[in-house]
Amino acid sequence: MKILVTGATGKVGSRLVPRLLAKGYDVSVFVRDAAKASALAALGAKVIIGDLYEPGTIPAAVTGMDAVIHLAALFRTFTDDEGIVKTNREGTIGLANAAMAAGVKRFVFASTSNVYASGYGRPAREDEQVDVNDLRAYASSKIAAEKELMLMQQNNGFDVRILRLAFVYGDKDPHIAEILPLLKKMKYLSGSRMHMVHHLDVAQALLLLLHTEGLDGEIFNVADDAPITLYELADSFGKVAKTFEAEEPPLLDPFAGILDTSKLRSKTGFRPLVPSYYVARDLDIL
Repeated sequence: MKILVTGATGKVGSRLVPRLLAKGYDVSVFVRDAAKASALAALGAKVIIGDLYEPGTIPAAVTGMDAVIHLAALFRTFTDDEGIVKTNREGTIGLANAAMAAGVKRFVFASTSNVYASGYGRPAREDEQVDVNDLRAYASSKIAAEKELMLMQQNNGFDVRILRLAFVYGDKDPHIAEILPLLKKMKYLSGSRMHMVHHLDVAQALLLLLHTEGLDGEIFNVADDAPITLYELADSFGKVAKTFEAEEPPLLDPFAGILDTSKLRSKTGFRPLVPSYYVARDLDIL
């Protein structure tokens, strides 16, 4: 199977592509800077130079591909809201349109659990109402991209599958260390929980969506089995005092940030290889 991966030099892509190559897939990576993909090229990935901001570079990248795994995104920590929307929404739709025109059989889009708000009274399910007018540029751009991809599937029969990722970590990813200083600024409470997913299980879920038949037009959550409190996470880095106020208000929504993963489990057989942060820590795969 010939697969094009975007965002291959990012946190998820740089860990996914070697796993795809190790399994024998013919992998091409769509990157702006060939030098940044040199390690992936050394493993056997084919490097295609292009830019989602330059639509003319996309058709050649998708031609001849069986599938696209679209990971490229600008994240919530960026302050360039216009760039976030241009990359996450417009870039996604431009890529998907080119892939459909080229006859790509399957398009897997990595979205985010940040599309969910709070107040559902339960772990968030894929059929929750999500607001495309969300004031958070990252969330709203991902929601908008999802909605347009779903229209492409409904109107044109394009085989699209969407995976909403929980907080991704592991494999020496600095993601946790990067988020801890932001928690105090964002006024998170120590008792709030974060639903996480290890890179091993991101790869597992993406491969399941890539190969399982009958999932076109479906959205799935992926996360581990044990949401962790922010207190525990900060404590594991010895940073509780620097992360939370000494006195905190009550925690009003115990389900905020928690995902229901039963759909992925029932339709694909997904079971987390790394069921909790503590398992990852004990296995030394953080």
